[in-house]
Amino acid sequence: MLPSRRVRRVTGPLLIGALVVAVALLPVLVVVSLVASLFLPGRLRALRLLAFGLVYLALEVAGLAAAAVLWVASGFGRRLRSPAFRSAHYTVLRLLLDVVMRAAQRLFALRLVTDGESWSPLDDGVPGSTNAMVVLSRHAGPGDSFLLVNTLMNRDHLRQPRIVLKDLLQMDPLIDVYLNRLPNTFVASGPGSGQRSEEAIADLARDLGEEDALLIFPEGANSTPQRRVRAIQRLRERGLTAAVRRAEAMRHLLPPRPGGVVAALRAAPHADVVLVAHTGLEHLSTVRDVWRGLPTDKTLHLRWWFVPAAEVPREEAELTDWLYRWWETIDDWITTTSAREAA
Repeated sequence: MLPSRRVRRVTGPLLIGALVVAVALLPVLVVVSLVASLFLPGRLRALRLLAFGLVYLALEVAGLAAAAVLWVASGFGRRLRSPAFRSAHYTVLRLLLDVVMRAAQRLFALRLVTDGESWSPLDDGVPGSTNAMVVLSRHAGPGDSFLLVNTLMNRDHLRQPRIVLKDLLQMDPLIDVYLNRLPNTFVASGPGSGQRSEEAIADLARDLGEEDALLIFPEGANSTPQRRVRAIQRLRERGLTAAVRRAEAMRHLLPPRPGGVVAALRAAPHADVVLVAHTGLEHLSTVRDVWRGLPTDKTLHLRWWFVPAAEVPREEAELTDWLYRWWETIDDWITTTSAREAA
């Protein structure tokens, strides 16, 4: 169960203390990391992780300090929901994400490549969407949310993302403060949560403007063998034989959950749809995975597909079939891209 907001706010001062301790012990931590790197694969893995951890911790503290300044400037919270302060929060988030992604790319020697055949919101001269957008992405590893939100908020594009994400992510103080001040929704698991989540997603989508992008992960979680078995079993228990066959044929993805997607697209019939796939982060599901399998000196591939609002079906059955067909397309792209990269 998620702790109350008052309890979660205690983590802010703890982060400041952790940063002070980390800086004070930095010489010792560097030596320990160098020694640990001798026993780990890759070049200076532990030292790179230490450097990235310090950058992330410093950005958490800086972001929380900026949030405190914005809270005071807004009249101690009275005008936080106004357009000016919403824009200010998006600006701070964009700057923080930009630093995080630049640090990750430099420290881990990562290269991000967008498929040359794909539509991208950052491609110059490529017809794109000037409407509101609903972005549907595969869920693969802890870094995909940062990657996609950073791309959508890039200064060359400047979308204001609205994100559907798990409530447990509020344990991160920066996410907790900023995303609760901005139009986002945190979904819980458990009995009855599905309908409440769909209603919240519909509310989030209803007033999407041309500067907004609603980001949804239809799988609901990172794909693992255990989750795949459970997801297919749920479909089988509901008697959805055709969906079971289609889910079993997908090698890399969990079967999509159409409820939230249907709610969003019905509430925002004016919105174009962008589907996103990427490879390179899918094997990172836990802290242990990050420690043992953090990608270094690698290329991450990103692929976008654009569907104008007029081509998106509206009936639930048609939307569900449409979503499965796109998930099959994404699964095929991941298979092809991974095989080409391995070769």
